[in-house]
Amino acid sequence: MESSAEGMRALWVSLAGLGATTVIQALVVAFSGSVALLGDTLHNAADALTAVPLGVAFWLGRRSPTRRYTYGYGRAEDLAGVVIVTTIAASSVAAAYAAVQRLAHPQDVSNLWAVAAAALAGFAGNELVARYRIRVGRKIGSAALIADGLHARTDGFTSLAVLAGAAGAALGWRQADPIVGLLITIAILSVLRQAAREVYRRLMDAVDPALIDHAETTLRATPGVLGLGQVRMRWIGHHLRAECDVIVDAGATAVQAHTIAVDAEHALIHAIPRLRAATVHADPDPRGGTDHHAPLTAHR
Repeated sequence: MESSAEGMRALWVSLAGLGATTVIQALVVAFSGSVALLGDTLHNAADALTAVPLGVAFWLGRRSPTRRYTYGYGRAEDLAGVVIVTTIAASSVAAAYAAVQRLAHPQDVSNLWAVAAAALAGFAGNELVARYRIRVGRKIGSAALIADGLHARTDGFTSLAVLAGAAGAALGWRQADPIVGLLITIAILSVLRQAAREVYRRLMDAVDPALIDHAETTLRATPGVLGLGQVRMRWIGHHLRAECDVIVDAGATAVQAHTIAVDAEHALIHAIPRLRAATVHADPDPRGGTDHHAPLTAHR
């Protein structure tokens, strides 16, 4: 609950910051006619609105498990990631359409000084929000929040592109503004690819292989563990769960084997950041020639 509360706080703070930046830019778009700034404004608005599905996901994640949802509601965060990716895609389509329309029907951009100021405001607002989201996302283990932070960081650089477009227009290059709008679309697509990859990996239960290496090292160092079988991990929300098979002495009693399994889980919880629980299964040492899993062979 503490990590979810911190994630919610990060969302509300970033929503306020990006909301203010979006309003400022929208006002400048209204009287300047800059399509590049329009693309940046749409991108910022989409980035700000991603706080809504993430907020719902964090709220759901705080609910207790039920007999139907036995692992709780942490997966709602992965669904929020899908919504975020869809929102980024929609903003790229809107920005591209506006830029192509302006290329087909050229129009002068007025109040270039205001466009430049709005671009600088967009860069500053996005960079501050990006640093905050990424820092909190790494702290609480939220891939969706980290992806949202990376999205905001790229938004900041697209704001600088708007500044370059304003400079080109000031020098008399009439097509500078829509061309920058198309470049912003390409930048949005780059963020879309990165965010989609992160969300896809979560949906497919991918974890950093270094975590598996660290878990195996920790298990082997546990007294009573003679070897290892499968070691698996998955993210549920911004917490990890693990399933591990350890090999123990075939002559160990049920109580001794259980003690080794509990010690192994305890060691894992302390060694692996964000690990909430681990199911550790103790297998007897098969070196005596007995296959203790023979009844399951056909099922595996």
